[in-house]
Amino acid sequence: MEREDSLGFQILRAIRRIIRRTSEHSRSVGKHGGVSVPQMLCLKAVSEFPGGTDVTVAMVAEAVQLSAPTVSRILDKLEKRGYVVRERNSKDRRRVCVSLTEQGWQRIDNLPTPLHEQFLKRLEALDPIECLGLLKGLERIVELMDAEDIDAAPLLTPELEVGPGGVSQDAGDIDIQRGN
Repeated sequence: MEREDSLGFQILRAIRRIIRRTSEHSRSVGKHGGVSVPQMLCLKAVSEFPGGTDVTVAMVAEAVQLSAPTVSRILDKLEKRGYVVRERNSKDRRRVCVSLTEQGWQRIDNLPTPLHEQFLKRLEALDPIECLGLLKGLERIVELMDAEDIDAAPLLTPELEVGPGGVSQDAGDIDIQRGN
């Protein structure tokens, strides 16, 4: 058997296709919606809280599973574009609440479905035993790649890329400095 046809290379190609699909989706969101995937996720998160809820940065950060400082920077960009407003709570001036503007609601209506939502919908249609087998196989791949200690949110967003000065996301919304 040729090395490129081995089971190991087939698995590596499958992993690479998953990574490419995630990046492709990110580019299509940017072209279609004019926002990055993290921006889209934050907009959607703000829109999904029940009406009358005082939505804070911390609540959005928890919903999208990113840090509060990262979400704050994303909201800065969304506010500059006129999609969200941040206002101090009238009862507790220390609390800053986030809400969508009319333009933000219009943007939400024109955004594609996030990749992780598409995936979860299709996964739910599978037999639970098959899902368990997929999970066990993926967990084993994580182990084989020495990736058990890597924290990852269950959201399919673009890969982080290492560049000068640290790690930054290709969408430009996340900037994490390495502490090595």
